[in-house]
Amino acid sequence: MIGTRALLLASTLALAGCSLAPKTVLPTPPVPQSWPVGDAYLLQSEAALPILSYQSVFTDPRLQSLAEQALTNNRDLRVAYANVAAARAQARVTRSGQFPAVGISGGAGYSDGGGNGTSGGGGSGDFSLRGGVTAFEIDLFGKLANATESDRNRALATEAASRTVRLALIANLADAWATYGADRDLLKIAEDTAANARESVRLTKARLDGGVAPRTDLRQAEQILATAEDAIAQQRTALAQDENLIRLLVGGDVDRALLPTGLAEVTPAISSLPAGVNSQILLRRPDVIEAEYGLRAANADIGVARAQLFPSISLTGLLGFASNALSSLFDSGSFNWSGGGDITAPIFDAGGRRAGVAVSEAQRDAALAGYEGAIQTAFREVADALAVQGTIAERTRAAAANTEAAADTAMLTDARYKGGVDSFLASLDAQRSLYTARRSEIATQLLLVQTRIALFRALGGDSSAGSAP
Repeated sequence: MIGTRALLLASTLALAGCSLAPKTVLPTPPVPQSWPVGDAYLLQSEAALPILSYQSVFTDPRLQSLAEQALTNNRDLRVAYANVAAARAQARVTRSGQFPAVGISGGAGYSDGGGNGTSGGGGSGDFSLRGGVTAFEIDLFGKLANATESDRNRALATEAASRTVRLALIANLADAWATYGADRDLLKIAEDTAANARESVRLTKARLDGGVAPRTDLRQAEQILATAEDAIAQQRTALAQDENLIRLLVGGDVDRALLPTGLAEVTPAISSLPAGVNSQILLRRPDVIEAEYGLRAANADIGVARAQLFPSISLTGLLGFASNALSSLFDSGSFNWSGGGDITAPIFDAGGRRAGVAVSEAQRDAALAGYEGAIQTAFREVADALAVQGTIAERTRAAAANTEAAADTAMLTDARYKGGVDSFLASLDAQRSLYTARRSEIATQLLLVQTRIALFRALGGDSSAGSAP
């Protein structure tokens, strides 16, 4: 009899390893095997892109200090880490269903045996102590195991999502830091323009008083001054907003000594990332990893839904002691035990369970499309950044040459106006062109830095952004 029970137990355990979930097969990434090449692209290396930490990309100690503060205090990152902790705990909750739940209970009671008033009457007590397994489901078709696998993969997907938040936080902080430097430069340009305009107003008024210049020249000079003063106010507003954004990202107050004084400090502080030929590198991006774990979880959900089509078996067992006297509670005659099992099999549910399988399969197909879409989006983001990087050097040189030519034109035109050769309008146009050229050069230099940051973000290159604590 014991041998038969052992054989049945072994058979049950063997069946418990069965799983109805389909095997997860990742599709071939739906992107080319190499980055685009051509006039707009700069192919820098045949080697695979190295995995770099943000410290090796953003080399300025001030920016690194701000990044460390942000990784400690940023509230969005705290929310992401809390979500990871909740997902991990939920996976443990689901996994606990694969094991028997063992409990213990005890009781004591007393009843008065009197009522007839005789001296022989008295009370009696009942004492019990029981422990056992309640409703342990044998996982014949892998329903519980697949549910655990699904929640485990969702926890891993949540962890990858937290890495996306961390990576975006560092990139956004670097971008805000660079923008602050650019706005400092733009403020200086506006202040220089306003200073020149004040001097122009003074000289023009003197010429007007001397009967050399018409009143229209003075009014036009005053317009230039008013425009420059308005630009100063706008740039001061922009700087204040830049500080507010940096403060939000850091999650606290910001020491202004950690902020750049201009793009001349920003550009060398943010390294350029070389692009690798093989686009398989995108598979390490945290959003792609998140989509992959979502696909694996959807496959496990199919196994759970399929297992619902088959019978479920639950076992219960109880053993303990019961006695009418506490002193004899653990005597051999007080021991008793019981056991039992239940089987539940679906017969008719109007196709509900099969519809559940269809739902999980459709969700798997959606997860598969989402996984492929994440890879395609990642490829596009990297390719766009490389397109800018491939031409930004020419644009920077052109912007610098334009500024130099505009400055020379403004100087010559002003000299010609003072010499009575050109009109004051020509001098004003030259000043406007110089102002526009200087602002355009700052915008191009900022774009160069932002492209490097975009590549850092698009390639998911922060190796220190591993897992949530």
